[in-house]
Amino acid sequence: MTTAGTEIVDLARLRHRVQAEIDEEIALRAAQLAAVGRDTRLLVDAVADLLRGGKRLRAAFCYWGYRAAGGDDNEAIVRAATAMELFQAAALLHDDVMDDSDTRRGMPAAHRRLAAHHADQRWEGLSERFGVAGAILAGNLCLTWTDSMFATSGLSRQELHGARPIFDEMRTQLMGGQFLDVLEAARGWSDLTTEQRLARAHRVITYKSAKYSVEHPLLIGAAAAGARHRDLQHLGEFGLCVGQAFQLRDDLLGVFGDPAATGKPAGDDLREGKQTVLVAHTLEGLGRAEAAAFARRLGDPHLEERAVAQMRDAIVSSGAVDAVERDIDRLLEQALVELAATQGLLDDGRAVLADLATYATQRAS
Repeated sequence: MTTAGTEIVDLARLRHRVQAEIDEEIALRAAQLAAVGRDTRLLVDAVADLLRGGKRLRAAFCYWGYRAAGGDDNEAIVRAATAMELFQAAALLHDDVMDDSDTRRGMPAAHRRLAAHHADQRWEGLSERFGVAGAILAGNLCLTWTDSMFATSGLSRQELHGARPIFDEMRTQLMGGQFLDVLEAARGWSDLTTEQRLARAHRVITYKSAKYSVEHPLLIGAAAAGARHRDLQHLGEFGLCVGQAFQLRDDLLGVFGDPAATGKPAGDDLREGKQTVLVAHTLEGLGRAEAAAFARRLGDPHLEERAVAQMRDAIVSSGAVDAVERDIDRLLEQALVELAATQGLLDDGRAVLADLATYATQRAS
């Protein structure tokens, strides 16, 4: 059951069904907020536009975790899987504020969009402050809607009982992971060894991305369908490895990706000074003077394209790209071993999960 490229996510018409659930939810929430005032459309539209894009991988891992564990195709699991996309929207809205990002999926980030509206209207106060406040509130709305959508998905009481603890853990641990990312940036890397840098970067990857991107959605679906405890353990390891490789691929795309495909300017991670596994390998592979020059430039928001290109060249020459590609290959191989160790999954569902893992870690956007 192998499908090339993004078509794997469209099995069971999943993308279309997820978007239909999102549109219905947005319409419901817009109607509720209309009583507050028509200007609340600013928040609703920012969320709706963000939710029109994306790979839908979180929904796919949740849905196929459920199907692989023996659950039948039904609208309840599609709605529960859609809640994963609302949760990601909340994370993106808040993440863009914390990273001071300009764009998301080829559009102005929500806080930039709201700030521009404030400036156009010539309202009082600081446009930037208005934009940040609005984006935070939009993210909070997504968190509220996530919980409501999951609780009212139509999954049975028994299914919700099996999945809810993982759902709650996902929401809690992501916030911890976001704080961990902020904390590590504040602490800095200058006095750390390469091993310490890699350990810290991998920990951030685990809790800021890997778990909520793959492991938790997958386990939520599988637990709802009643997967065995041992299979959940193997699926958890599978999901964690795929999630880590997914983020490593994201780090590469953040520096070398095509902006037309990624929706963000290439090199933004360098301007934001993200302390990634890729950067740790770069600093290790460069000579002392080159490493010092690279570190000085890292995190400069005003880096010009020429400087970004020079930093890319340094990353390649250091061997960091090859090192990260080896990490991705190793993690994917380890993930597939864990998936093969499951005993109670349906063969078709296991095959789709393997294809999703390959796509998530080898994608170009």
